[in-house]
Amino acid sequence: MIENTPEFVYRLASAEEWRQAQETGALPRRDIDVKDGYFHLSTREQALKTARLHFAGATDLVALEIPLAAIADKVKFELAPKRGEAFPHYHGDLLSSHVRKAIRLEPNGAAFSFGGDQ
Repeated sequence: MIENTPEFVYRLASAEEWRQAQETGALPRRDIDVKDGYFHLSTREQALKTARLHFAGATDLVALEIPLAAIADKVKFELAPKRGEAFPHYHGDLLSSHVRKAIRLEPNGAAFSFGGDQ
C-alpha cells in the first residue's frame, strides 16, 4: 500500500473514450489493460507525468476523477519498476458511474496541466 492513501484516483482517457463510457456505462480497456489484467490508474500527483510519458501529443485528454472509496475493494497499489513508485491498479470493470468528474488535461509543450471540468 502507499503511505498516504489518496482520496481520488485518475484514469487518463481521450474525450472519445469518455464519451463511449458515458454511452455504454463502462470505460473501455486498452490493450495494456487487457494484457496486464487490470485498469492502469494514477494518483493526482502521478497523472501529469503519466500523461507526458504515455500520451504525448494528445490534444483531447481528460483525467477521470474517481473516489478511491467507491472502488477500493478492487484496487491494489503496486510497484511500477520503471517509475519506482506504487500505482493504483483496478481489478474489475470500471464503470462510468464511478467517475466523479472529467478534468481536461491541457497540453503545454511536451507536458500537461490540469484544466477545467468537462
